[in-house]
Amino acid sequence: MGNSAVSSLLVKSAVWDVGIQWSLFLIAAYFKTEKFYDLAGSGTFLLLATQSLRWGGTYFLRQRIQTGLVSVWATRLGLYLFSRVLSDGFDRRFNKAKNQPSLFFVFWTLQALWIFATLSPSIALNGVKRDKPLGARDYIGWGTWAVGFLMEVIADRQKSVFKANPANAGKFINTGLWSISRHPNYFGEILCWLGLYVSASSSLTGWEHLTAISPIFVTLLLTKVSGIPLLEKYGLKKWGSDPSYQNYLRKTAVLVPFLW
Repeated sequence: MGNSAVSSLLVKSAVWDVGIQWSLFLIAAYFKTEKFYDLAGSGTFLLLATQSLRWGGTYFLRQRIQTGLVSVWATRLGLYLFSRVLSDGFDRRFNKAKNQPSLFFVFWTLQALWIFATLSPSIALNGVKRDKPLGARDYIGWGTWAVGFLMEVIADRQKSVFKANPANAGKFINTGLWSISRHPNYFGEILCWLGLYVSASSSLTGWEHLTAISPIFVTLLLTKVSGIPLLEKYGLKKWGSDPSYQNYLRKTAVLVPFLW
């Protein structure tokens, strides 16, 4: 009974996820705009987290806390990214894609995959019908999420303040958290989803542990596909000939602070 409830909830969430992203793709492609792409992604995280809790119908404390943490993360990131793209007027990731429907469709489909893979431990947890007392794994997971969330928020804030200062126009940030990691916001995001899998795993059994793909997928996506590779390439193109930037690259960890 338990496993069938979890699988049913995962399938239902996947269908909703894909349906939402593909529907919004049609609107975005028609208007050739990328401005609500990130807001759509974060909004779907929020919707599926809260809906899976409602669909599960058990509302155990562990499930409510987990869903709350996902909701806080999604709301914060969605508003931050949406305000940033409105301020900048564009998102350079989509300069070519938004004018090529087939390529733009790949971005929206990838977003659907990202949402489902990343959120899968929390969706599976919300389908669990057996409760158990909170334990060390829950607190370790939520603690890891808290560290990651704070790191992500602080790094984004530091970068926003840096870019808002006219004296820093055309410069790269190498202060605060950015002095110990070239991508501290991404490291924080990886910690968030690692923590949420760890906490969810305290109630998962058997094949449900395949949702460990969540932090693995996030790490691969950010380090190999859409995050770090694009930003590192952009940085080299813009500041690659700057000796201070070359020194920053040599002395600062790419992702995990103090580890090169």
